[in-house]
Amino acid sequence: MPKLKSNRGAAKRFKVTSSGKVKFNHSHRRHILTKKSTKRKRELRHSSIANPIDEKMIKRLLPYS
Repeated sequence: MPKLKSNRGAAKRFKVTSSGKVKFNHSHRRHILTKKSTKRKRELRHSSIANPIDEKMIKRLLPYS
């Protein structure tokens, strides 16, 4: 059976942790930052763990991670 290709868009956005959870960074932190509150920008800095419901779909896009 041939190798499976991973979805490149997903590979750039998600990382699978050693415990098997899916980690991602938040969006909306690139530009037009003046109208966003300091609290909102500060909370967007940190990465998050994906919801377990979405995790199954993300892992299907990343077959070898």
